[in-house]
Amino acid sequence: MKIGIFFGGQSKEREISFAGGRTVFDNLDKQIFTPVPIFTDSLGNFILINWTNIYKGTIRDFYPPAQYSISPSQRFQVYIESLINLPEHELQSIISSVGKKIQPEEFKNYIDFAFLAYHGPYGEDGSIQGLLEWYEIPYSGSGILPSAIGISKAVQHELMANAGFNRPNNIVLNKNDWYYAPDREQLQFRCFQEVGFPLVIKPSSQGSSIGVVVLKEKNPDSFFKAVNKAFFVQELSKEEWLQYDEEQKIQYIRKLSDIREGIGLPVVIHDQLIAHPDDLMNFLNQYFSSNTSALLIESAKGEQQIILESYIQGKEFSCIVIRNTNGMPLALPPTEIIKSDEYFDYRAKYLPGMSRKITPIDLPENTIQLIRLECERLFKTFAFNVYARIDGFVTSEGEVFLNDPNTTSGMLPSSFFFHQAAEIGLNPSRFLTYIIRTSLQERIQGGKNSYHVRKLLQQLDDKLTQQKNSPQQKIRVAVLMGGISTERHISVESGRNIYEKLSSSAVYEPIPIFVSGSEYEHTLFVIPISMMLKDNADDISDKAYHPRERHPVLVQIAEQAKEITATYTQQAIYDVRKISYDELASLCDFAFIALHGRPGEDGSVQAELEKRNIPYNGSGIATSQITINKYETNRILRENGISVANSMLVYKQEWEHFYFDLMHKIENHFSYPFIAKPADDGCSSAVKIIHNREELTAYAKMMFGWEGIRNTESSHLLKLKPNEEFPQKSFFMIEDIIRRDHARHFLEITGGLLTHYDSEGRIHYEMFEPSETLASGDVLTLEEKFLAGEGQNITPARFSNDPSERQHIAEQVKMTLKRVAEILHIEGYARIDAFVKIYDANNVEVVIIEVNSLPGMTPATCIFHQAALNGYTPYDFIDRIIQFGMQRKHKASS
Repeated sequence: MKIGIFFGGQSKEREISFAGGRTVFDNLDKQIFTPVPIFTDSLGNFILINWTNIYKGTIRDFYPPAQYSISPSQRFQVYIESLINLPEHELQSIISSVGKKIQPEEFKNYIDFAFLAYHGPYGEDGSIQGLLEWYEIPYSGSGILPSAIGISKAVQHELMANAGFNRPNNIVLNKNDWYYAPDREQLQFRCFQEVGFPLVIKPSSQGSSIGVVVLKEKNPDSFFKAVNKAFFVQELSKEEWLQYDEEQKIQYIRKLSDIREGIGLPVVIHDQLIAHPDDLMNFLNQYFSSNTSALLIESAKGEQQIILESYIQGKEFSCIVIRNTNGMPLALPPTEIIKSDEYFDYRAKYLPGMSRKITPIDLPENTIQLIRLECERLFKTFAFNVYARIDGFVTSEGEVFLNDPNTTSGMLPSSFFFHQAAEIGLNPSRFLTYIIRTSLQERIQGGKNSYHVRKLLQQLDDKLTQQKNSPQQKIRVAVLMGGISTERHISVESGRNIYEKLSSSAVYEPIPIFVSGSEYEHTLFVIPISMMLKDNADDISDKAYHPRERHPVLVQIAEQAKEITATYTQQAIYDVRKISYDELASLCDFAFIALHGRPGEDGSVQAELEKRNIPYNGSGIATSQITINKYETNRILRENGISVANSMLVYKQEWEHFYFDLMHKIENHFSYPFIAKPADDGCSSAVKIIHNREELTAYAKMMFGWEGIRNTESSHLLKLKPNEEFPQKSFFMIEDIIRRDHARHFLEITGGLLTHYDSEGRIHYEMFEPSETLASGDVLTLEEKFLAGEGQNITPARFSNDPSERQHIAEQVKMTLKRVAEILHIEGYARIDAFVKIYDANNVEVVIIEVNSLPGMTPATCIFHQAALNGYTPYDFIDRIIQFGMQRKHKASS
């Protein structure tokens, strides 16, 4: 069955939709389904996208292409809607560069079923559902009417009140009523009186916490700003604009045009549509050179209504409701959301490790059942179909308040959607099969083209029966994830991604293994899928070390869902089990190390595996022991003629006893600003630009454990974000900032590679095209590496606008990276980060930053983009890595 995955779209949530669509593409059971990716751009074009683009980190990494997505001034990154003035033939050329544009009437030529991974307007509001019904394409999830209800918080408020659900005090505020109010302060006073305080201000039809503000102080200025944010409007005065220097103006435009934190582009000012950030910058400069009045900058796709509601003090939860085999709603175990801030914002929702999720919510059993009953009741009240995600709060008195029911849930690997399904024994691949099958049943009930849909349903049922009756023998792969470093959350995401790529194949049977303990003694746990799908490694660790009897609510829900589970899986595993390395050897045929930092990248896990003759991925013990230490790696590369940054190690003992001598030494060898970072941690953990002695002292205090990392003087001085990781070590590394100097072109790149054995058993290096990495600041942040929609990576890197010149430079860069791999005896695969300086006559200098012998394998990491250019899907790439590891073991044995 050909499954069209519809993702991207026109809403402000398009990046989450893009990442979710990729998750669906990866997890669809390839023995039953053929995934067909249909990317929808922000202009509404449907594009049968080339599969290589699915694995880009963000939409802007490939669409529009780099020559358009970076503004002419080089100051801004743009989406396609900023290019509305392009000639039509040029826009069509852009579309053709990433895939093939198709019209709705052509859908039937390519797909049998539409899986909707959209979020927000145009995707969750009945628009696409109506279009698909017109062309008789069955689709996933709710139909037109419940989707229209599910998108509008204003409509939901009224319907829920009429149906007797608990509701916070609320007001629906119309845009015209606010901006044309004769007395805004009086209107604000009425809002405070009717809603109470504190209050939540949010758009009526947005998700992912976009435009939401929790207002805790009765401050008129804060209230006006919050209302503007929810309407996607900004007010700008001449005084404010003129106080900015050039860089601050650029930052203002960047923040304003951000589709999640700002208001997005195009904007409307005095009835003039402005789509491009460069044009907006020029307009503001010109306007304020001759005008004194403030400007109202409005999003062209802003909100007409916003909701003001009283803030509910209590536990926050999210609950997935599905249909059981009898067509009745079944609430899965509600998950409690524990966040570091007042609101579960975009960063906390989608960045690994930024929040904690506890399933089921930590409340008495009768309260959990009340939540479930209320969610099921709401599902029926709104006539939802197939599944929904319903959020809410429980007060200390046990009152349940539901809000923001969604007819489409986020579909990132660790989302509530997959996490709660795992509690009834369905892994992501099987849960997607359930959604497709249940959606087909729902479309039959709709009575449109039901004969054709029945045939599809029968075809699917035949496949499921065949799969169950003819199980295949598969290669068992233990996927090792977690660890003890600051990279543990990213390691879980890498391991989960490997698991999901392998679990939807016909060749491999992945087994999730959580690794904990210390650098010197590793503790291994076989974990159930429900634990693996947590995105906070500390939650997994807690449950692994302190296993509890299965919660009675989970047992009850699993029993209620047993007919669903039996249809899609043979045996569900719910319990964690501690194992030794010896037991690991009997469980698997191969170990895939998805660990980052220590242990994993330091050779210690590899040593344990080699003792037991277990083949594994990546480099061997000796190489791992070198590459874990950035200073030692630099030393070896420098001795072999490779350019690296000037660096030194700063030790705790030396800082304690010889502070003044050490400071004199540092300031003699380095000029402020310079970089300080851990020598054996990655993922941008604790990498800081140090501008003065005060900041260096603050850094040392935190690194050496002399001052905490939460709400301390040092943490404020270094501008740590909520929940930002900061390791404690006995030494750290400082190094010069790599600068452009006299180079005519200067860029940061990351280059991947894959190794093979040739016919004579020698290692051959396949060097990938490097990616160009764009950072918004001086250092690439954790968000830019791993948060959907942040950062930008351009593959291949833009070494030159001239194709032949670009290729010539690229070959020089790849030769240097290959030389680095040879010097360090890299095996399997690796990622090498560097700065590239291009001088006149195309002389090239490559300055190595670091070498990762076990690079991150999260869904959108650069190495997958690069592998795709060489024809490898992510599954193919992982398969080649495994095959090399098995060949290496066979070679060593013979």
